[in-house]
Amino acid sequence: MNHNIQLLIIDPQNDFCDLPADWCPLDPLTGQPLAPALPVAGAHADMQRVARFIDAASARLDGITVTLDSHHRIDIAHPTFWQQRDGAAVGPFTQITAAQVRAGDYRPRDAAALPRTLAYLDELEARGRYTLMVWPVHCEIGSWGHNVHAAVRAAYNRWEEATLTEVQKVVKGDNPWTEHYSAVQAEVPDLEDPDTQLNRELIDRLDAAGLILVAGEASSHCVKATTEHVVAQLSGRLERVVLLTDCMSPVGGFQAQHEAFLADMRSRGVQLATSTDLLQRLQSA
Repeated sequence: MNHNIQLLIIDPQNDFCDLPADWCPLDPLTGQPLAPALPVAGAHADMQRVARFIDAASARLDGITVTLDSHHRIDIAHPTFWQQRDGAAVGPFTQITAAQVRAGDYRPRDAAALPRTLAYLDELEARGRYTLMVWPVHCEIGSWGHNVHAAVRAAYNRWEEATLTEVQKVVKGDNPWTEHYSAVQAEVPDLEDPDTQLNRELIDRLDAAGLILVAGEASSHCVKATTEHVVAQLSGRLERVVLLTDCMSPVGGFQAQHEAFLADMRSRGVQLATSTDLLQRLQSA
């Protein structure tokens, strides 16, 4: 039996966590507290449970992989890229279709970007997984919001020092021309950018495992997209994939997508368990 246990933590970053005030440092430029850009209700507690799980299961974990949503400020899924017909700003959580762009309702602030933008939207919509969503600027590379939740990082640092094993980091999202919810590949891979194409190294690492534990944020988007791609690429035995249901939460307003995701994975044979239940199973095995 393959006892190789891999923990995959998807985007455990400050910008996605509903951090309490005493977890938010002051901006040295303004003196005001920094705030998560896209906080998911329940994510702070999720990440604390992830940290406790890593500490408790440390001796049983053979590998930990952390994905990092990593964006530039100007990105096709950020308000900074877009304007309305009259030049007004486009607010976060606006969905934009190719038809609306062709009608002139929305357009790139850089007029020269229009052909590539339309080509992207056409391909995105043809794939049928998502409509373009304008998110708040988040996980900007180099920012505090891009950093890993402090408790999770401290826990996996302890694991690294105890096992002398490096936590693997997977960066996704730094191509500003495509959305990259999944750590496995972008929604529309860029033929000139290998980082947007199928991450065979990640798939092979997970496929060698006897148990693949999945946690992170958000269950309605990046956890969902990543898990769907992982399940599609594994060589079989989907029952070895375990979603830690108390270590993930959906973006507000996307509870239905969260529920549909869990139901779909369950129907395919993926296991659903809380971190405490799984820990008991590991400790008794």
